[in-house]
Amino acid sequence: MASKRAFEIAFVGLKPGIHEFSYEVDDKFFAEKGNTDFNNCQARIKLTLDKKSSFMLLKFEIGGKADVTCDRCGNPLKMDIWDEFNMLVKLVENPDEMNEQEEDPDVYYISKTESHIDVGNWIYEFVLLSFPMQKMCSDAEMGGPQCNREVLEKLKAMEAKELETNANALWKGLEQFKKVKKVKGNKP
Repeated sequence: MASKRAFEIAFVGLKPGIHEFSYEVDDKFFAEKGNTDFNNCQARIKLTLDKKSSFMLLKFEIGGKADVTCDRCGNPLKMDIWDEFNMLVKLVENPDEMNEQEEDPDVYYISKTESHIDVGNWIYEFVLLSFPMQKMCSDAEMGGPQCNREVLEKLKAMEAKELETNANALWKGLEQFKKVKKVKGNKP
């Protein structure tokens, strides 16, 4: 990453219509922004900016790869990332007030006097949102050579023990009804 200015777009000088921008970000970019739960990230962002007279439509197309830790077995896992996000940027007189009131996270307000827009924070957010909530080996890969077999065996043992405990708890409650039925059955 060259500098913070690399993510600023001087939209005032752009003619109305569609304009494309490309960005590539790596671990250095994310280190400057904060902690992440991935590394060796190589993300490509294609940004399409559709400029109108009083607003801009931004479409972010995210793609790339990163190394993550499998949530199931704990081993390293290479993951493809891909997603699309849209933002509507409106030019208004009172952007701070409008941003406080806006409930839609895909709408952002800037002052009519602004000449540049910084897309760096959106790129950071959108790349993070491109990762799935659960980062796991696919079902076909589970138990494969990259999986930690010890962890998988312990998970299976814990799952079996939990099923047994839950089954006993279910029948324990039902035994009370069985005893009540016998007592009632003995009375004439």
